[in-house]
Amino acid sequence: MSVKESVGSRIIEQVGGIENISSLTHCATRLRFELRDSSLVNDAAVDALPEVMGVVRQDARRYQVIVGGAVNHLYVEMTREFPQLGKGGADTDPDAMRELKAELQGRGPRGKFAWLNWFFEFLADSFRPVLGAMLGASIFITAMALLATIRVIPAWNAPGVTLDSSLSFVNLAWQAVFVFLPLMVAYNATKKVGADPWVGFSIMAVLMLPAFTQLAGAGAKLPAVVDVFGLPLTIFNYSSQVFPPLLMALLLGPLYAFLRKVIPSNLQVIFVPFLSMLVMIPVTAFVLAPLGVYAGSGIGNLFVTVNHFSPLIFSVLVGALYPFLVITGTAWSVVPIMFLNISTLGYDFIQGPMGAWNFGCFGVTAGVLLISVRRKNGQMEQVAGGALTAGLLGGISEPSLYGVHLRFAKRTIPAILAGSITGAFIMGLGGGVTTNAFLFTSLLTIPAFNNIPLYAIGITVAFLVSMLTIATLGYEGPNTGIFGRKSKNNRDEAREATHTRARHAADAQQELLAPASGTVIPLSEVPDPVFAGGTLGNGFAIDPGDGRFVAPVSGTVVTVFPTGHAYGIRTDDGVDVLIHIGMDTVKLKGKGFTAHVSKGDHVSAGELLCNVDLSVIKAAGYSTVTPVVITTKQAVEGLSIISGATEAGTTAARYNLTSPVTV
Repeated sequence: MSVKESVGSRIIEQVGGIENISSLTHCATRLRFELRDSSLVNDAAVDALPEVMGVVRQDARRYQVIVGGAVNHLYVEMTREFPQLGKGGADTDPDAMRELKAELQGRGPRGKFAWLNWFFEFLADSFRPVLGAMLGASIFITAMALLATIRVIPAWNAPGVTLDSSLSFVNLAWQAVFVFLPLMVAYNATKKVGADPWVGFSIMAVLMLPAFTQLAGAGAKLPAVVDVFGLPLTIFNYSSQVFPPLLMALLLGPLYAFLRKVIPSNLQVIFVPFLSMLVMIPVTAFVLAPLGVYAGSGIGNLFVTVNHFSPLIFSVLVGALYPFLVITGTAWSVVPIMFLNISTLGYDFIQGPMGAWNFGCFGVTAGVLLISVRRKNGQMEQVAGGALTAGLLGGISEPSLYGVHLRFAKRTIPAILAGSITGAFIMGLGGGVTTNAFLFTSLLTIPAFNNIPLYAIGITVAFLVSMLTIATLGYEGPNTGIFGRKSKNNRDEAREATHTRARHAADAQQELLAPASGTVIPLSEVPDPVFAGGTLGNGFAIDPGDGRFVAPVSGTVVTVFPTGHAYGIRTDDGVDVLIHIGMDTVKLKGKGFTAHVSKGDHVSAGELLCNVDLSVIKAAGYSTVTPVVITTKQAVEGLSIISGATEAGTTAARYNLTSPVTV
């Protein structure tokens, strides 16, 4: 098994097992799970994996694991090891539309705003899979723009300019992506609503055929209206249009589910696609596609009106609001407007101020990197360095956002806003920045913007303001920047830290009690690589002889899994201790477990936590070995265990407290 397969297996285990996953997709940096029961997820265990940059609970069912640029390889390995993940899960499940209907009616864990949550996810999943193709196309556009700027080639996008066959061929490399984007969106959107994606693709393909526009007559100016079966059909050029396929998919999904319900299963393979196309091709051509064009134009005109009224106000609004769209996962709702601007106006005016956000984001990451280098924080140095590279060269903000910023949001988000708004203000003050193509705002795509000096100044200011803000103020707390107190690694502080640890070693030794009667064993003997490898922290395990489990330390119960198989206790010193009863016992869904404490309770060491029927665990084929792990790694050292037979509530391990943890 490869390293990535091992990582994938661990992630799947900690999100509740393969049976808890309805579907798995990915974007540029994140694995995106749709889960049946999110209460089964162990956030701490997932986040503790070295390859994981962070986790995000998007809502009651959707869960994201940020792994950075290796996400595609990891996804491929996971679907290879677990083939059922690659079959679409809930996305192609016949019950998917029934689940969606329940969500849209406001039932279930996502409440009365379920339809809005689902709609934003629908938009995102319609574009995410083509992210790589769009990124590749944007680099072709940038190369052409750069060559035109330095006058190596003619102005490739200027009206009336004729390129030779060689340059025209290069142009095809990016035009193919954006001209046929409606087909790609149709495929993804149809898959999202639970229908056959190739049926959705085929429906939209009818409108993309050259023969469709030729119905208006050779050389006719579009849009044009023609008579088809005695009905008026409005002919548009649907190249690069994304609203029509989205509307088509939203209607195709319920229709497809209805046909699968009423048509016998042995006839579905033929008649469900046929009847879907029979209904949806004319409905899309006569109604939905023109409606999509007009609706998109209305929304786009609103943006145009604000921008024409004041590019300054528009730029500042984008710079201030876009960070929150990214954080809440709704940023993809702006993408159709960008494509609409390009197809109708010939340029887009949103991506310029959006670049101020991106470079403000990257500036904060650079500031965190500077602090990490000075303080010799190797782990954060690695995370921030990788995120900064992905941002500056690829224009991808997720590694920075989820790997760095949201972990220290109280300080990093204000710093991002300071740079983003300042950079966008400069762009707006100069009359705004436009581009003729959809781009990822990185260093490589600067030449593709029409006012290069203004755009370059704006993003540079955004980057520097954000970087200097976080570098000065720090991201961990007051006075932790590079201009604040001396590094913890300076000679004097190192000497002081040594003395402090020595004092604590002498007078601050703590005890961990055995949570049950049985045999104490080293953590390395636990039949699970996450625990055995010390990924979650140091500790010990016990092979229990009975099912009475007690608290190994005194403190506040901060976590009680609904299944009753795991408990987290935080001591008065701020040390977090995890008690995980058995291996894979989350799959029992609470069977055999009776909890006697609740989250928020204060317990004393030796106090009863729960009773467990060990025979239920053994009958299911799972191990009863129970790890006790200190997950606050930086606060303890020198842990030693007392192996062998023991009784519940007696000392099983001792450790030294290096310093109380601020929580």
